[in-house]
Amino acid sequence: MTLILQSSLPFAPWMSPVTARLPGVQPVQGDDWLRVDDAYAAQMALRDALIADQRPIVVAALPEGQEAVAELYDTVLTRLAQQPGYRIGAVEARCPDGRMVVLDASQPFATLGRLVQEDLCLLQKQGDEHVLTGAVLCFPASWTLAEKLGRPLMGIHRPVESYDPDIARRVQRMFDALRPEQPLWRMNALVYADPALHQPRRELDPRTERRGGQFLRAERQTLLRLPRTGAVLFAIHTYIVALSSLTEAERAGLIAARL
Repeated sequence: MTLILQSSLPFAPWMSPVTARLPGVQPVQGDDWLRVDDAYAAQMALRDALIADQRPIVVAALPEGQEAVAELYDTVLTRLAQQPGYRIGAVEARCPDGRMVVLDASQPFATLGRLVQEDLCLLQKQGDEHVLTGAVLCFPASWTLAEKLGRPLMGIHRPVESYDPDIARRVQRMFDALRPEQPLWRMNALVYADPALHQPRRELDPRTERRGGQFLRAERQTLLRLPRTGAVLFAIHTYIVALSSLTEAERAGLIAARL
């Protein structure tokens, strides 16, 4: 296994009382809902391999999500055209690591998954809840796309003890109130013994190695409402850093937070 790490963590969510508690959501500043960091080339090489070799595992969509994913495809390409390091052409894109990616609108999730570090999940309102209708998910942290596809928010978070009915109501209200012009972000963090990025795990096979790890896995999760279809993008930027890269205060904070 090739070790893929960022050199540092841009933000330590457990160190702030605002972001340490659930849901810990903050407004995104400007267009900062997609990022490129120092692990881009290595992460994208792995994403390319996963999309090529395990596409049915990492890419899936329900028929009712087709219009929303088409809007997402256009939205991301428009955003990347303004991002330093990208050159978006009519039929292909040049990425910050020099790769050329063919732009295939007939395979929107697979194409976007080869352009950005973020995993991209689409949720659409069905009844009283938002349902996962499609995603490119190369770097799952102990869950699987096949098991969550088609589920509402409460069902997606079923094994998460802290995601109780009160949190579920607050998150659903947040999804309902989300405005296209103001995306939101939050960040989580957990100590891992295994630094692998691709860690699919079914609900009946929970992660047990919760202590003694030397790596920190963090996800910067952004929420963006698409204006035409009203679908919500849940984008996940995964950071894995060595605990030794944290400050002494941050390491002490991890212990206090029991992460």
